Order: sequence, then structure tokens, then C-alpha cells
Amino acid sequence: DVSPIVAGLIGATVLVVSVSVTVFVWTCCHQQAEKKHKTPPYKFIHMLKGISIYPETLSNKKKINRIRRDKNGTPKETGRGNLLVDAAESGLIGSDKAPDGPNAAPHVDQLPIKVDYGDELSPDQSLTPGGSKTSSPSSPGDDVMLGELTFSVDYNFPKKALVVTIQEAHGLPVMDEHTQSSDPYIKMTILPDKRHRVKTRVLRKTLDPVFDETFTFYGIPYSQLQDLVLHFLVLSFDRFSRDDVIGEVMVPLAGVDPSTGKVQLTREILKRNIQKCISRGELQVSLSYQPVAQRMTVVVLKARHLPKMDITGLSDPYVKVNVYYGRKRIAKKKTHVKKCTLNPVFNESFIYDIPVDLLPDISIEFLVIDFDRTTKNEVVGRLILGAHSITAGGVEHWREVCENPRKPVAKWHSLSEY
Repeated sequence: DVSPIVAGLIGATVLVVSVSVTVFVWTCCHQQAEKKHKTPPYKFIHMLKGISIYPETLSNKKKINRIRRDKNGTPKETGRGNLLVDAAESGLIGSDKAPDGPNAAPHVDQLPIKVDYGDELSPDQSLTPGGSKTSSPSSPGDDVMLGELTFSVDYNFPKKALVVTIQEAHGLPVMDEHTQSSDPYIKMTILPDKRHRVKTRVLRKTLDPVFDETFTFYGIPYSQLQDLVLHFLVLSFDRFSRDDVIGEVMVPLAGVDPSTGKVQLTREILKRNIQKCISRGELQVSLSYQPVAQRMTVVVLKARHLPKMDITGLSDPYVKVNVYYGRKRIAKKKTHVKKCTLNPVFNESFIYDIPVDLLPDISIEFLVIDFDRTTKNEVVGRLILGAHSITAGGVEHWREVCENPRKPVAKWHSLSEY
């Protein structure tokens, strides 16, 4: 005989265990079903001078270094950009960690003014607006030859794979006045989806780089090639500031027929068309400076017309706010994630203590980022206000804030891609 109390406890325990097991099994089945439906758009293999590199097996630089030692017999130093696979960047600019959701950081922050701002930037630090270059004789312009890019396009019918080999470039302009040379590398994107971004390694101090790197994209039907465009962005690496954009090459595959074999092409590198930045959407922000309290209030209001980043046709955007003194990042905050929307409303404010005499050297960078729980977060667009603003609207907004103390000034700004 069992007492009613013991019988009740046993029954409750059995019930709790049964419910827990049922929920666990259901969760596992649901996640498995999601994985089946949410497959990556393209799988690709990267070949560096004949070596097949599988991105899913490379998680750190040690593995890359080991592969290069096996190839050359002796260790070879690898620099930034040596790996070549960027499946999601950045961005553009580097990866950002996922926000903490409801546990986001507080909205009030003080700038560490006592920091030694003359310190050099770390090579792996996120790119700062302070490094943006102004027009100079060595910068690419309308009257400067930007060189040529040679590459080849092939198609593997049995594997349904598009094979792109970036071979070499010639006649690049000088981007580093000290060495009278450049440190070029190339980012390649398949348009219009922009979901498949790769990049070559950086070649040091050369105006005629030979990359010889092959990228193989699987799962692309031959019938879809006519709708795709290859976009090559030629850059020069800068360890202490933003990388210089040399130019770009756009190649519609509608005019290329790789069905009979490898097609080798040489295209002139053109000045980058900044008009495409309009398609990144717009961001509305408000700034207000209190001269007595020496405090800057930054309000991220809302965004609109953001590009579609998910397979659902929507995005999960949030905004990361970086504050720079000169080229040194001294504060960073981020908003909450807004799920499944292309027109998010944030209405989140951040307060920074900024002395009046530092205002001329302050820049505020806004990064609109698409949050992804399974892959790397991707930068949707960028806005810079302050000392290093690169748009007329950004310069005007900052001027109004400085000339109208205690008055909130809100404006819409188009987001740029880089």
C-alpha cells in the first residue's frame, strides 16, 4: 500500500518527466526541420595556387598557416586578408558579435578622454572613419589610370558549379606615398543577391599583383548564369586606417558563355560608382549637444527601405554606434534587434560626455547590421557624422548640431556600403 501523498509525488514526477521529454523531442525535430529548409545559397571551394581550401574546415589562422607550410615547405607569414573566404562582411567591415537582445548594454556611456589617442590601431580592429582618405595625387580619380584585372570564368556541368579564377592585375595606382606602392587585394561578390562574398589574400608592395586564386561556387544552375553579375572590388590594405578603394569591375555573365570551356577576360578597372549606395536604405538619427553639461545625446530613431538580407525577404536589423576621437574608437553601443522588418523603429538614445574642445575631432559611426543566429552578422550599411563625414548631408548635420546647442537635430541619411 502507498500513501496518497507518495502516490501524488510519484505521479507528478512522472508527469513532469514526460512533458520535459516531449518538449525536448519536439524542439529537436523542429530545429532539424528548419535546418533542412534553410540551406546556404551556394557552397564554394577556394583554391589558393592549386590548394583546395574548404571553408567549413578552416576556423582559425593556424589551419591556414599549416596548409601554406605544406605547400611551400617553409613557414610563410600570413597577413590580413590571407584567407579568402568570407561566406557572409564587415562586411564589409569585419564581423560584429550578435547583440544580447533584451540584455543590451545601458544607454549611458562616458568617453575615456584620458586614453592615449596617439596609439596605433590594431590590424584586426574594425575599420575607423579616421582612415578615410581625402583627394590626393595618388588617389584614384577621373584622370588617373586604375589598371586592368585579368580573370577567368568556367562552369562545371556535372557539379553545377561556377568557377571564377582571379589571376592578376596590372598597372594599379600608387596608394602608399611612403613606399610608392600598394598592398592590393580583391573582394568578389555575385550580384544581385550579395550573399556570396569572397576575397583574395593581400599582396604586399606591388602594383602588378599575381593572385592566382580560384573560387568554386556550387549549386548554381547554368540557366541562372545569365541573370548574375560578377563584381570585383580592388582595394589596397592599410594597417592603421581604412583600406583604400582603388576601383571596381562589373562583369554581367549575360555576355559570357563558359559552356565550351574556360573563358579568360581582361577588364579595365573603373572608378567606383558610389550611386549604388542609395540602395542600402536610409537611417534617421538625432543629435543634440549640451555645452554646459558637455554632453552629446545620440538618438537612433528609425530606418527605412533596408535591403532584403534573409531568405524570407526581410531582415533582423540593429544599429551599432561607434564614437571615435581622431582615428581611435573610444566608445561603442548597440540597439536592440528588430525582428523581420525592413523599416525598423528603434527610438533608443545614447549619452556621451564630450568636452567642447574635443568636438572638432569627434566622429560618430552608425553601422546597420543584419542579425543572424546561425551565420555571421552582415553589415547592411554605414553612416558617419562628424569630423570624418564623407557626405555633404553628414557635414551639414554635424554643423547644425554644433551651431545650435541644446537643440535636437534629426535628419535622414542614405546608408553607404563601405
